[in-house]
Parts: sequence; C-alpha cells; structure tokens
Amino acid sequence: MSNKITISLHTLPVELVYRILDKLDVLDIFWSLRNVCTHINTIVDTYHPYQMLTTLDLHHNQIGAAGAQHLADVLQNNATLITLSLSSNSIGDTGAQHLAAALRNNTKLITLDLHYNQIGATGAQHLADALRNNTTLMTLSLSYNSIEDHGTQHLADTLRNNTTLTRLSLSNDSIGAAGVQHLADALRNNSTLTTLNVQSNQIGDAGTQHLTDILRNNKTLTTLNLSDNLIADAGAQHLADALRNNTTLTTLSLSNNSIGDAGAQYLADALRNNSTLTTLNVEWNKIGIGGAEYLADVLRNNTTLTTLNIQWNQIEDDGVQHLADALQNNTILTTLTLSNNSIGDAGAQHLADALRNNTTLTTLNVGWNKIGIAGAQHLADALRNNTTLTILSLLNNSIGDAGAQHLADALRNNTTLITLDLGGNQIGATGAQHLADVLRNNKTLTRLSLSHNPIGDDGTQHLADALRNNTTHTTIDLHLNQIGATGAQHLADALRNNKTLTRLSLSNNQIGDAGAQYLADALRNNITLTTLILGNVFGGNLIGDTGAQYLADALRNNSTLKNLLVFFNNNISSTVQKQLKREDNRMK
Repeated sequence: MSNKITISLHTLPVELVYRILDKLDVLDIFWSLRNVCTHINTIVDTYHPYQMLTTLDLHHNQIGAAGAQHLADVLQNNATLITLSLSSNSIGDTGAQHLAAALRNNTKLITLDLHYNQIGATGAQHLADALRNNTTLMTLSLSYNSIEDHGTQHLADTLRNNTTLTRLSLSNDSIGAAGVQHLADALRNNSTLTTLNVQSNQIGDAGTQHLTDILRNNKTLTTLNLSDNLIADAGAQHLADALRNNTTLTTLSLSNNSIGDAGAQYLADALRNNSTLTTLNVEWNKIGIGGAEYLADVLRNNTTLTTLNIQWNQIEDDGVQHLADALQNNTILTTLTLSNNSIGDAGAQHLADALRNNTTLTTLNVGWNKIGIAGAQHLADALRNNTTLTILSLLNNSIGDAGAQHLADALRNNTTLITLDLGGNQIGATGAQHLADVLRNNKTLTRLSLSHNPIGDDGTQHLADALRNNTTHTTIDLHLNQIGATGAQHLADALRNNKTLTRLSLSNNQIGDAGAQYLADALRNNITLTTLILGNVFGGNLIGDTGAQYLADALRNNSTLKNLLVFFNNNISSTVQKQLKREDNRMK
C-alpha cells in the first residue's frame, strides 16, 4: 500500500492557504485558484492583497478569448479593480464579448486597455452595447484593432447617450471618412468625451470636414489626435474654419500628414482668433519657409499657444529666423520643437538672439540638424544670460569636443538649465572632460545625455570623478559610448559615494562580466540608484551568465534599485534568465 499523502487546497486551513498565496504572483492566484470551488473562492476574495488590487496589467500574455472569459468572471463581482490592461493578447471578438458582459454589472472599472487584440466590428458592437448601461468606465482603448467604419458606428451610437466615457482611443483601426462621420454625428450631443484619438486611420480631407462640424458645436472635447490620416491642405482648411469659433479644444495633433505652406497659413489664420488652443503638433508634414513665416506671424499676437511642434519639416534657417523674431516678443510659448529641419549655424544664431530676450520659453529642441561647432557657440553664448530655458536638446548636430566646451563654459554661470541632450554629437573623452568639470560645481543640471558618443573609458572616468561630489545630478545616459570594463569600474567607484543619481543607462557598450561585477559591488552600498540599464533593444554589454549572477547577488542586499534591465541583447542563457526572474522580478 502506498504511504503517499495527497494534500488538497479544498481542505487546508485558511491560514495555511494564505501562506501559500503569499508566495504566488497575482496572476498565479487568478489562474490557479479562482473557481476551483466555493471554499477557495471565499478565501481568495478575502485575501488582503487581492482585496486591495486596483490595477492589473496583463499585456502580452497570450491570454486569448478563454483567458478573457476567466477575467470577465472575476470582474462580475470584483469591487476594487479600477484599471485593467489586456493589450496584445489576441482576445478577439469572443473575448471582447466576455468582457462586455462583465461591464454590464461591474461598477468599479474606470480604465480598460484592449489595444492590439484582433477585435473587429463584432467585438466593438459587444463593447458598445455594454457601454449603454455601464456608468463607471471613463477610458477605453481599442487602438490597433480592426473595428473599421461599421464598428465605429456601434461605438458612436453608444456615445449619444453614454455620460461617463471621457477618453476614447481608436488609432490604427482602419477607420475612414464614413466612420468619422458616425463619430461626428454622435459628438454633437455628447457632453462628456474630452479626448478622441483617431491617429493612423484613413479619414482624409473628407473626414476632417465631418470633424469640423464637431468642433463648431461640441463643448467638451479638449484633445483631438488626427496624426497620420492622409490630411492635406484642404483638410487643414476645414479644421481651421472650425477652430475660429471653437472654445474648448486645447490640443490638436496633425503630425505625419501632407500639410504644406497653404495648410499652415489656414491654421495660422485660425489661431489669430482662437483663444483656447494651447498645443499644436504639425511635425512630419511638408511645411517650408513660407509656412514657418505664417506661424511666426500669429505667434506675435497669440496669447494661448504654449507648445508648438514643427519638427521634421523643411523650414531651414530662413524659417527659423521668422520664428526667432516672433520669440523676441512672444510671452506665452514655452515649448518649441524644431528637430530635423535642415537648420545650420545661422539658424542657431537666430534662436540664440531670441533667447537673449525671451523670458518664457522653457524647452527648445533643435536635434537632428546641422548647427555644428559655430551653432553650439551661439546657443552657449545665449545660455550665459538666459534665465528661463530648462530643457535643451542638441541631439545629432555634429558639435564635437569644441562645441561641448562652449556649452560647458556657459553652464558655469547658467542657473536654470536642468536637462541637456548632447547625444550623437561626436563628443570624445576631451569633450566629456569639459562637461565633467562643469558637473563638479553646477547645481541645477540634473539630466545629461551623452548617448552615441565615443567618450570611451577615459571620458567615463572624467564623468565618474565629477559624480563623486555632485549633489544634484539624477540621470545620465551613456549608451553606445565604447565603454568597457574599466569605464564601468570608474562609474562603480563613483556610485559608492554618490547620493543623488537615480538613473544610469549603459546599454550598447562592452563592459562584460567584469564590468557587471564592478557595478554589482557598488550596488551593495548604493542607496539612491533606482534604474540601471545594461541592455535593451538597441544593444547589450557582452554580459553572460556569470555577470548576471553577480548582479542578482547584489540585489539581495539592495532595496533601492527598482529596475535592472540586463536580459536584452546580452549573452545570458534562457535558463539563467528564468531562474533570476523568479528570484527577483526587478531583473528584466
């Protein structure tokens, strides 16, 4: 006779089951224990962590329609969950139907994310039917599905009477002009929806005409995203006509369309009278010097626009001059994005001249241009006296060591800049030394990116020496910098004493297992670093199983680090990855 004893959760005392639950992830509890029997359901329902669960993120978990049904069963009675993300799970129309059934009775869920789930028009109909009675859901994302015009009609019909949904995302859903017309008809009477995202569809100029009708009469919509929708100058004209009278829209995104100078003129003319729009995004269009001039003219008198994104157009130095002239007098704009616009050192000089007098601009992005050393010097000269700019991006501008020196010299006196992005600028060890010298005394700069620069181990040593005593810097990005084990050792030595750095990115270097060991030793004593990136989609660090184990051992004593990204693009075996993930979910 066998002496084997079989233990069943059905008969275990509640206290012992609690101890078992303490060793399980929330997902394990859901899948393993729910609906086993009434006894187990009672225990799970009264288990404290389960009672307190308000947010559940199950994205990219191969859940499918069957898994969605299990979750729907839970949602029928759950009284705490307010946010549920099921993105990238292939739940399909059937899974959407299960969730819709739960939404009819659930009175707590506020946010539901179902993007990337192979949901079609039928699934959209199920969800729309549920929303007719649901009085709590405020945010719904169905982006990257295939609901098309027919599915959009179902949702639009619901919006006529629904009084709780405030945010709806339908980007990349194969919606055309007809689908947008359904939404427009519904929004004439809807008084709660504030954000509508229909990015990456095919609404075209005809669709924008339908939206124009919304903007004329709707009094609640504040954010509208029409990016990547085949909109040209005619569509821009339709929107501009509506903006003249609209009194609620604050954010309009028209990026990645085909709007040229004429379309820019229509929008600019509308902004002369509009008194509510604060953010306009027209990046990735066909706006040239003329369009920049139209926008600049309106900036001279406009009193509401705070953010203008005109990157990835063709405004060049002359277009920048128009905008810079407007900045001399504008007292409202705080963020200007001009990256990838064929701007040279002359354009940088125009901007520098404006920064000397402008007292409101806080963020300037001129990345991916060609300002060079001379342009860097112009901007550096402006930084000596400017007292408002806090974020400056000069990413990929070929400024080199000399340009870095100009900026470093300016930062000795500047007391406002907190973020500086100098990635991809051919800065070597010498340029890194200039910047390091500044970090020793500068008390305001908190974030520095030197990514994609050949600073090497020597440049890293200069920065590490500065970080030993710096008391303000919180973030440094050194990915793709030809840093080896020696450079990692320098940084590790600095981390032992540094009390402010919270984020360090070293991905796409060559620190290897030896470098990982140096950093691991430092992590045993460091009490401030919360994020360490040693590998991501862009590249790793030649770290193998041994290096990963060093880092895992260090985490046993470190309670501050929250995210250690090391598994991407390194040489760590799948077996070791699984083992270390089980031991500590901070390793990713």
